[in-house]
Amino acid sequence: MKKSGILNPDLCYGLAKLGHGQGVFIVDAGMPLPPVPSQSPRVVDLALRFGIPRFTDVLDAVLAEIIVQDCAMANEGVGTIVETWLTDRGLSPSHVSHDHLKKLLPDSALIIRTGEATPYANVRLICGVPF
Repeated sequence: MKKSGILNPDLCYGLAKLGHGQGVFIVDAGMPLPPVPSQSPRVVDLALRFGIPRFTDVLDAVLAEIIVQDCAMANEGVGTIVETWLTDRGLSPSHVSHDHLKKLLPDSALIIRTGEATPYANVRLICGVPF
């Protein structure tokens, strides 16, 4: 048994497989997930109830595991608590429309769904390298 860090085996596996330039989405409970064809991104659905787990709890756990070189959030979330959550963690998100963000979902390597019920609590993280 692990002593610390992420315990969910599907999430551990999904994070361990990430490579440079691949996208990871952390999304709220309302984000429509893409269909599941054979080439679809790995989806780890952590949602239990509205608000559990929180977006920030999942974001903090993921940020402790990966190097982030870039990130994006929806224009509609600019100036909201969601932007504050990201900038407080040293992220400088670019801004795209919420519709465009949803269109990027199928091209990501990993989608992590939270129970978050705050509007536009979605972020696309692009993996970097530690060297």
